[in-house]
Amino acid sequence: MAKRQSLASKHGFMASTMLLFSLLMAILSTTSAQIGVCYGMLGNNLPPRPAVIALYNQYNIRRMRLYDPDQAALQALRGTNIEVMLGVPNTDLQRIAASQDNANAWVQNNVKNYANVRFRYIAVGNEVKPSDSFAKFLVPAMQNIRNALAAAGLGIKVSTAIDTGTLGESFPPSKGSFKGEYMPILNPVIRFLVNTQAPLLVNLYPYFSYKDNTKDISLNYALFKAPSPVVPDGSLQYRNLFDAILDAVYAALEKSGGGNLEIVVSESGWPTAGGTATTVDNARTYNNNLIQHVKRGTPKKPGKPIETYIFAMFDENNKQPEYEKHWGLFSPNKQLKYPVNFN
Repeated sequence: MAKRQSLASKHGFMASTMLLFSLLMAILSTTSAQIGVCYGMLGNNLPPRPAVIALYNQYNIRRMRLYDPDQAALQALRGTNIEVMLGVPNTDLQRIAASQDNANAWVQNNVKNYANVRFRYIAVGNEVKPSDSFAKFLVPAMQNIRNALAAAGLGIKVSTAIDTGTLGESFPPSKGSFKGEYMPILNPVIRFLVNTQAPLLVNLYPYFSYKDNTKDISLNYALFKAPSPVVPDGSLQYRNLFDAILDAVYAALEKSGGGNLEIVVSESGWPTAGGTATTVDNARTYNNNLIQHVKRGTPKKPGKPIETYIFAMFDENNKQPEYEKHWGLFSPNKQLKYPVNFN
């Protein structure tokens, strides 16, 4: 009897252990899935598309931002578990906005024809500015793409990516507000996102804020290394620049009718060469700390993981100025430039 009870206890213990292990793996999977990597292609020495997709799988990178519907990349993504943020380039906005038929054809050719690719978002336009000749086509293009997706029976969210140059005020974060000249673009974008319950995509780079103001911003604050709070803001305390910028965008959205919107950080990273504080060690520190930090949320939204895409997968040698060439986690030979824990 004692032996049978011992066996039963042992089996119960093993079952509990296996359950805990399964739960832990599920938690890890959910947490690590917050991180994606941007796949830019502005280089003349990059690996073939299938080799790149294999690299995402090898390092368990479960999300990708793809800036345009590159057919070879989409073909290589078939049947994988990689979730894709697919871009409609700025150069296509006028054509997509011009007619619903054009938008329908874009969705048919680049989304519906790839039924076994896991599309997460369609990002219509990237960092569109008021002075851009195509700015007036942004929201009509977003609407036409959404109509096309709905007609095809696809529930993929449609959004657009802005940069933090849209902010007129950002210090302290609670004072965050958008520049007046951006509101003719942002007001209809925000209305569209609120109505469709889609997130706003934000390209967010503490590196640029630091580079442009090394006198007032410490490197530790930019790299998530500040030992104590740096910026007090009412009852909130900020220990890193990433949180401060992100919460400034949230504050700006609240002042613009978008207080309930989620933000997806569609680009963030740190270059390894070519400019101020561009070292391998700083890039390693920033990106590894970013991966861990976004699991926890910001002071304004604590405990809420932030879906984030690191820029970028590879160095891209066709870009200018020099520091723009060196954002890759990987060299074009597919070697990691420094250790990264994607989990």
